[in-house]
Amino acid sequence: MSDATSIAISIFKQAVAAVQPEHLIPRQVHAQDNGLWISGKFFPLQKNSRIFVTGAGKAAAAMAQALEALDLPYELQGLVITKYEHTLPLQHIKVIEAGHPVPDENGVQATLQMMELLTKVTRQDLVLFLLSGGASALLIDYPPGSSLQDVQALFDLLLKSGATIHEMNTVRKHISAVKGGQLALKVYPATLCTLILSDVVGDDLDVIGSGPTVPDRSTFADTWAILEKYELLQKIPASLQSHLQQGSNHTIPDTPKPGDAGFKTTRNYLIGSNRIALEAAAQYATAQGYHTTLLSSEVTGNAHTLAQALAQQAIRWTGPRPACLLMGGESTVVVTGQGLGGRNQQFALAAGVTLQAYPHITLLSAGTDGTDGPTDAAGAVVNAAIMEKAASLGLQAESYLENNDAYHFFAPVDGLIKTGPTQTNVMDIMMALIHA
Repeated sequence: MSDATSIAISIFKQAVAAVQPEHLIPRQVHAQDNGLWISGKFFPLQKNSRIFVTGAGKAAAAMAQALEALDLPYELQGLVITKYEHTLPLQHIKVIEAGHPVPDENGVQATLQMMELLTKVTRQDLVLFLLSGGASALLIDYPPGSSLQDVQALFDLLLKSGATIHEMNTVRKHISAVKGGQLALKVYPATLCTLILSDVVGDDLDVIGSGPTVPDRSTFADTWAILEKYELLQKIPASLQSHLQQGSNHTIPDTPKPGDAGFKTTRNYLIGSNRIALEAAAQYATAQGYHTTLLSSEVTGNAHTLAQALAQQAIRWTGPRPACLLMGGESTVVVTGQGLGGRNQQFALAAGVTLQAYPHITLLSAGTDGTDGPTDAAGAVVNAAIMEKAASLGLQAESYLENNDAYHFFAPVDGLIKTGPTQTNVMDIMMALIHA
């Protein structure tokens, strides 16, 4: 591994470290004899008050562990749902692992257990909900008359469609009785505080994890339009199509909207974001001697197009060197091939094709959650040397790109970035390092 690729990976790891729950939670939660300070607001507790800790997402176990580590003078009880291989040892809070990005029966049963637990909450209790990316698949239920298999089919179609996370979660909210603010209504009138790690461009709270505790601005009509846009309406199971048709016809209620009285005792706090991760990356890169430019923390669009744009910006760079160009967000890929990969690996490979004649540029794209698509890699790093090595092995980049098979392109040339579960999730980090 070259110095440039090692430095790029180190910068990425600094970004991930900055948004670890063990650092973020202690800044938000502080105990007092008669209550808790949460994100600067005091919540009084009575002698008979209980604290229920629930949550879902790839970082849920780490957030729960960080909360337990505070050693609060109150008894904690509860349940969080996280992705397989993301569990951590907890003393008081139960952890259940479930399927992601396609939900499974473990997720269904864990969600049922959580909702049963929340029926025990009373007005004087405090509920802490720990929310991070991945919750849309992990906190899972399905409409009457449908099945888990129906929901799995829909999730699979959405993941391959090229739909944005905003669009996917609009659909997911409208096939659930928990998402889209509906969990909050089940907790009311108890106090509910949600601590949120954002994996959504723009940090829209009603989109992150499909917003189980946030008033929902989207509607059944929006859902119908999204499915039509991606030509999925006739492909989804008939049971879900019927459910969405009922919603569009107003024969079943929509998700609760801003102003609903059921949110009076609910507070939602954003505690971690891509911007925080990028700022940490920029600080580290600068300390390593790079002239650092933070381009954007809200990048969206086709992975191939975005990758070529970043590569071209690096090629045309006229500023001081060495330089580090940083951006974050979440690209999309329309999957048409049969290969293995994820949006970050696809991004890196598309950039690599452009950078083959520019040995002074190294580009990286990786997910802060440590998982890119259905692979064990967070993403990939690429430069002319890696592309040359691949060519010497007979690997044709354009062919792998077209087949959505970036994983098998990068594996034999040591281009994959493998971190394992990072216990956080604030979208993706992309960067270009430009040397003399």
